[in-house]
Amino acid sequence: MTTIISEGECMRRAVTWISEQRTAHPEKKLAEIIDEASMRYNLSPKESESLIRILKKESASPCEP
Repeated sequence: MTTIISEGECMRRAVTWISEQRTAHPEKKLAEIIDEASMRYNLSPKESESLIRILKKESASPCEP
């Protein structure tokens, strides 16, 4: 039986997984974790690029209060 996953659900799952991996394995490079998430959640190249762009920007600048 096939399960239909709504559009964007794979991205949400990937972001959650990436967050968990960054906490559990701080020594791993972000690009390496994103590559693994892309394969694990079957993300398109465009989705992978979006994750890289968003997450690198996030880790480069501290959060504003």
